[in-house]
Amino acid sequence: METVASKIGLFVVALLLSLHVQAQEFQGQATYISKSTLDLGNWGKRLSEAQKKQVMANLKNRLEKTYILNFNKEASFFKEADKLDAMSGATDSWGKNFAAGDQYKNVKTNTQIQDQEFYGKRFLVKDSLQPIEWIMGTETKQIGNYTCFKATASIPTDELTWYSFSWDKLRSSNATETADGETNAPEIPMTDVEAWYTPQIPVAHGPSEFWGLPGLILEVSAGDTTMLCSKLVINPEEDLKIEAPDKGKETTKKEYQETLISKMTEFRNNRMGRGRG
Repeated sequence: METVASKIGLFVVALLLSLHVQAQEFQGQATYISKSTLDLGNWGKRLSEAQKKQVMANLKNRLEKTYILNFNKEASFFKEADKLDAMSGATDSWGKNFAAGDQYKNVKTNTQIQDQEFYGKRFLVKDSLQPIEWIMGTETKQIGNYTCFKATASIPTDELTWYSFSWDKLRSSNATETADGETNAPEIPMTDVEAWYTPQIPVAHGPSEFWGLPGLILEVSAGDTTMLCSKLVINPEEDLKIEAPDKGKETTKKEYQETLISKMTEFRNNRMGRGRG
């Protein structure tokens, strides 16, 4: 005959196993709407209001995007939702060369794996998660049905845009030499980040490069871009894809950025050479 103690022991074991299974099966899907602003600078001052509106309309598919974040307790998979150019009916092929690819993050193993394509060549970028020193605030606000807390950080801009390219990056990557022959490293541009996370969903995930808070990040603003969660589903009926990409030439974030700079410099030099000819 089983003793009371043995029955209690079996019950506790069964409960722990049940909790473990529930933790493993926990999944969620967050949809984010990303909106960016564009400073037209001195060129924009020469445009009429109608012309400015037309320029912004033409660039809408680059300034407004939709992303999907699938997540469980340990890992997440982040990707841009497919979106056609409303004017041409085609995807933005130029922009995709410098856009973030499908991204897998694992907060347990401190791993990020990202699928990047650059002019027809596929890369598998493997690296550590972007370290972020969050400053926790007490300010709160409601996003949907969730109470969110504010956190801020300052992150090197190049670390947030390692998959992209600009000529400013090329110029800043070159150290400057002083009159006495010493080399000065260029000043590191920083981006201020404001995030809103909810402890009601106790996972350390967020969109893009952002993570590491004691709750899912539902809104984040960095530079001229804001991502806001517009839809959240916890434990959907169908299983979600939360798998690391596995195809492409393996590289690191730093090596990938060096590849971009090298190729774009080559393109520029070839074009200048043809111009002289």
